[in-house]
Amino acid sequence: MEASEKATEDPAWRERELIAVRQRIDAIDAEILRLLSERGECARRIGALKGEGVIYRPEREADVLRRLIAANPGPLPNEAVRVIFREVMSACLALEQPLQVGFLGPWGTFSEMAARKHFGSAPHFHPMTTIDEVFREVEAGNLDYGVVPIENSAEGAVGVTHDLLLLHPLKICGEALLRVHQHLMGQVPSLRAVKRVYSHAQSLAQCHEWLNLHLPDAARIPVGSNAEAARMAAEDPDGAAIAGAAAAERYGLPILAHNIEDDPNNTTRFLVIAKHDAGPSGKDKTSLVCSAPNRPGAMHRLLEPLAKHGVSMTKLQSRPAKGGLWEYVFFIDIEGHQSDPEVAQALAELEERAAFVKRLGSYPAAIA
Repeated sequence: MEASEKATEDPAWRERELIAVRQRIDAIDAEILRLLSERGECARRIGALKGEGVIYRPEREADVLRRLIAANPGPLPNEAVRVIFREVMSACLALEQPLQVGFLGPWGTFSEMAARKHFGSAPHFHPMTTIDEVFREVEAGNLDYGVVPIENSAEGAVGVTHDLLLLHPLKICGEALLRVHQHLMGQVPSLRAVKRVYSHAQSLAQCHEWLNLHLPDAARIPVGSNAEAARMAAEDPDGAAIAGAAAAERYGLPILAHNIEDDPNNTTRFLVIAKHDAGPSGKDKTSLVCSAPNRPGAMHRLLEPLAKHGVSMTKLQSRPAKGGLWEYVFFIDIEGHQSDPEVAQALAELEERAAFVKRLGSYPAAIA
C-alpha cells in the first residue's frame, strides 16, 4: 500500500485535514463577508450618484448575471450561481432604495414565486387582489414594479394581461420564466381520504390526467387562486389543494404528492411592468401590439419588414379589439432591443404600414 493511501486511512490524519479545511472555509467566509460589505458600500455610492433617477436597471442586472454564469468554473451549478448573486444584488439594491413590488396574490401564489425569482428577497412585496389592481397601483405610483402572468406553456395566453397592456401606459421592463410544479397538499391521512380538491381552474386543467388516475371520485372545486385553495384545504379535514410549494409552506400543509402536473415542462411566463422599460443588455426582447388594415394581404405586408431586416419574431397572439365586432389586435414579441439598428428599421417600416401600433417595451430576455 502506498504511503499516501496509508495516511488517508489514519484517523488522526483525517481529523487534522478536516480541521485544516474547515479553517480554510472560515477564512473564505470572512473574505466573502468583507467583499460583500465593500459591494454594499459601492451600491450606496451609486444610489447617491443617481439621485432621483431610476434605481433599478434591469439591463445592468441581466448583464451581470449572464457574465457570472458564463464565467462559472464550477462546482456550483449555474442555477445556484444565479440565485446567490440575485440575492446579493437584491440586498445591495435595497441599500440604495427598497423597491415596492406588487404581484397577483394572495401570498403563496406562483406570481409571488416569480416576483421573488426576478427581484430576490429584499424588496417590499405586496399581494394584489387582481391583475388589474397590479396595473393600477403601478400606474398610480404606489408600486415601483408589478409582476403579472402573460402566458402558460400548457394553457396559453392570459387574456386580461394582454388587454391591460393595451389600455395602460405602462412599459414592460423585464420577464421571468417559472417552471410550474403542482403539488397535492392537505391534512388528510392518505390520498384515499381526499373527498374534495381545491385549486385554480388552470391548475385543475394542468393536473387533469393525474386526478383522473389517482382521485377519480374526488370533487374538483375551482377557486380564485392556488393560495386560496391551500387556505381552504387547511380548514377542510377531507379536502386537499393543488398549489405550489410556497403555498404548502405558508399554510403548514403536508405535501401528499409532488409534481403532479401532466406536462413536466409546464412553464409560466411573467412580465415585469413599470413606468419605464430597459436599456439594451445584449440579449433582449421587444414587445408591441398593433392592428392591420382590413384588406387582403394586410397581415403579410405588416410583418414583412421583420423578415426583410432579419428580425426574429418569437410570438404572435391575436386578441379581439374592444372597438368593433370581428376586429383584432396582434401582440408581437421580437428578438432584439428597439434601439438595435435592424430592429429600429423594421419597427419604423412596420409602423408605416400598420393601422395602429403601441410599443410595449424592450427588456432583457429571461435568464432561465
